[in-house]
Amino acid sequence: MRYEILTLPCLADNYAYLLHDKATGSTALIDAPEAAPVLAALKARGWSLDMVLLTHHHWDHVDGLPDILAETSPRIVGAAKDAARLPALDLAVSEGDEVEIGGLKGRVIDVSGHTVNHIAFAFEGAVFTGDSLFAMGCGRVFEGDMEMMYQSLQKLAVLPADTMVYSGHEYTLANAKFAAAQWPDDAAIAARLADIKRLRAAGIPTVPSLLSLELATNPFLRATDAKEFAEIRLAKDNF
Repeated sequence: MRYEILTLPCLADNYAYLLHDKATGSTALIDAPEAAPVLAALKARGWSLDMVLLTHHHWDHVDGLPDILAETSPRIVGAAKDAARLPALDLAVSEGDEVEIGGLKGRVIDVSGHTVNHIAFAFEGAVFTGDSLFAMGCGRVFEGDMEMMYQSLQKLAVLPADTMVYSGHEYTLANAKFAAAQWPDDAAIAARLADIKRLRAAGIPTVPSLLSLELATNPFLRATDAKEFAEIRLAKDNF
């Protein structure tokens, strides 16, 4: 693999990620929940920070940025349509645009639903989904509507099955418990719940997760239309 990705636990249950291009030494941060874990990881690896990719404007994805900028000088990238709600952007992007981290090229995908103008960044073998697609779950639909969120997840579902999904929170155990309650006889969900319990008991992150595994066990990717998706999302909201 020509790149390395560090998973950085932040705040109570957030994740940030450092994407490092081994060939050029360029490094990008995906979301900035808090500064300390990011700065510590950069120092430990001897990496400089070249770019910050923001998935959406919620505080727990951007509030670490001022302290990060006090010690580093990256370019800030975010959704053009959401620029008014994001920190000052050096590069405003839209769906279909490319971002380059050294020699790595990523594609911007509009995954509105959790927020309007939420974006994901898809690289070869990895997609950073913020609060759109989670391991065994998806974000609550706060600003968009159910049709919008369903269509956003469909965009992610058609990525290569061996893509690793790097999502913004450690919500997997709660998501898996919901799935097991809804489909108590599903062997794949039961097996994944057991594995998730083992990982969390050992303090190990459950992300990233393999997209093929999400397609097999994530209730929201099993939905065949927006109506079914809405029913599952509302059930999860009330679980």
